[in-house]
Amino acid sequence: INADPREIIFTSGATESNNLALKGVVEMYAEKGNHIITQVTEHRSVLDTAKRLEKNGINVTYLPVYKDGLVDPEDVRKAITERTVLISIMLVNNEIGVIQPIEEIGRIAKEREVLFHCDATQGVGKIKVDVQSMGIDLLSFTAHKLYGPKGVGALYVRRRNPRVRLSPIMDGGGHERGMRSGTLNVPGIAGFGKACEIALEVMDEEASRILYLRERLRKGVVESLGDVHLNGHPTRRMPGNLNLSFAYVEGESLLMGLKEIALSSGSACTSATLEPSYVLQALKVSPELAHSSVRFGLGRFNTEEEVDYVIKRVIETVNRLREMSPLYEMVREGIDLKQVKWAKD
Repeated sequence: INADPREIIFTSGATESNNLALKGVVEMYAEKGNHIITQVTEHRSVLDTAKRLEKNGINVTYLPVYKDGLVDPEDVRKAITERTVLISIMLVNNEIGVIQPIEEIGRIAKEREVLFHCDATQGVGKIKVDVQSMGIDLLSFTAHKLYGPKGVGALYVRRRNPRVRLSPIMDGGGHERGMRSGTLNVPGIAGFGKACEIALEVMDEEASRILYLRERLRKGVVESLGDVHLNGHPTRRMPGNLNLSFAYVEGESLLMGLKEIALSSGSACTSATLEPSYVLQALKVSPELAHSSVRFGLGRFNTEEEVDYVIKRVIETVNRLREMSPLYEMVREGIDLKQVKWAKD
């Protein structure tokens, strides 16, 4: 990430890193202000932390996103006040894979002398991340998202221009220069370092190979099935992310029909809930399409043969489920569902 080793604080994962960044900055800079800016499709570890801070008297602005999932940097600029101490915008969305305009937001933060935190968990090791050129003051990431061990993460904290200071959220032996007490997970950190080393070596080649596989998957599914909708920006997204909504099919039913394939509907962290994805709701996706969404994740070890198998199984399963759908039958008969007056209870 183009940082100095002394700027890295090791944590138990990106959730802790996000908590430390937001809570640590807010407490340390309380005399300067009590306002932070974030956006509505952040990971729960940022949104829930922001909600807790609100209970403690902090003002939080939640910026909207466009239908493609992107934040407008000008909305960030307009939201800044004299009391703003932190902007927190993620690099890559974990559900729809869109890549936010981080460099532009970093420039705005620098101009207005506001600290800028970025949750880069989904991006580090997969796309180029440079805290200097992106103007990032604090950056969260974790080992297992780049094929390292689980249970270890990191928070980058800028040491100069400006020097960022944090209040610790855990007290104890003063480890990690007093910012994160607790015995360090040394084997995990060693594995984290090796995973970063490998990721740097293979990143460019891997990104182009995975992008090819993703496009093969997208075209194979979309061109064989009608009424399939891509969620998120069509090109400004992670190579390995594909989030599709299959109209007239319940996402959970599709997952159950594809048990041998690792898929998720909504975020993998919260996919046990039957609520439609808050990320897709923020994109103004209809509740029906939000419920029919499935996230496909492609990575280092996926093959073309696996992609072709998934295409075949998805087409079979969607067609089978649609055959059982009375709504789909009505659409095939030319009935406009928007014009139907449904009986109310």
